[in-house]
Amino acid sequence: MAFLEFKDMRIAGFSAGVPKYIAVNDTVASKDYAAADFVATTGVKERRIGDFTTSDLCYEAAERLLSDLQWRKEEVGALIFVSQTADYILPATACILQDRLGLSKECYALDVALGCSGWVYGLSVIAGLLSKEGITKALLLAGDAKKRAQGASDPLFGHAGTVTAVEYSEGAAGFKFHVGTDGSGFDAIITPDGGSRNQFTEDSLKLIQDSDGVTRHRLQTVMKGMDVFAFGITTVPKTVKKLLEKHQISIDSIDYFVFHQANKMMNEKIRKKLKLSEEKVPYCMHEFGNTSSASIPLTIVTQIANETRNKSLNFLACGFGVGLSWATVLFDTNHAIVSDLVEL
Repeated sequence: MAFLEFKDMRIAGFSAGVPKYIAVNDTVASKDYAAADFVATTGVKERRIGDFTTSDLCYEAAERLLSDLQWRKEEVGALIFVSQTADYILPATACILQDRLGLSKECYALDVALGCSGWVYGLSVIAGLLSKEGITKALLLAGDAKKRAQGASDPLFGHAGTVTAVEYSEGAAGFKFHVGTDGSGFDAIITPDGGSRNQFTEDSLKLIQDSDGVTRHRLQTVMKGMDVFAFGITTVPKTVKKLLEKHQISIDSIDYFVFHQANKMMNEKIRKKLKLSEEKVPYCMHEFGNTSSASIPLTIVTQIANETRNKSLNFLACGFGVGLSWATVLFDTNHAIVSDLVEL
């Protein structure tokens, strides 16, 4: 596991974009559970889904945040796009967004193909860039929109795109990271076909019903639920404690712990293992479902926007999942800009 620290930089603002359409999970059922049981277990009462790409959602959120920050587009020196649902196999979606947003042709643009841990990993990439001379402002775009890939029969996942604006700021506390990877669990969350390892065939489209009653084909994401649950409740408390202990920071000094919004059962288990109060651990899964790499900034935008705008706050954020991969970060905000939620 790796510890990283970067000083003299800060988060200037957050924004998020979601589809207007609300899918309500009041009719979800299978042979093993009723709709009410699904909602009680996962915490996902409703989700936002639509026909927008992840880049569409991120683009609208970026335009809003740039306007609210009053940043000039030519000032943005880097754009990092974190997603598992890129526009194309190639080119990189970050390159498309650089042009679409009207950013400088000298802008550093890069895709990061990570899921649930992706926002924190993307933040570490930007922090590394800002630590060297040349780039002073950067945008982290993170999210997923999986309707075509995930299938309408899977009621856990929602669509969202988010933007986090980061800038050089002399004297600012910056970021403290703890990151890790366990590739032995690569198949715990996987889209089996469509890549170079298992290329697309006619069999890739054959529908198979799993033990939970969910019908999928091999171009859709499948999950070993119990393996992922065990990974989450074991790894997250450890990485949180390691990062706090490394920097001799009291858990009581953190204003908000923002975790990837996996599902209510897992997140509540993590919260209780860390002995955190409900007030310090905001959730947005009840409104938006599991939104992959968007879930941390989406939680800030939709659940604690006023607090983030009006106060100086200490945050600990942790993303965990696909890979298997995890990343935790300590950062503070000082009256950050939080744009109103963009609905498309």
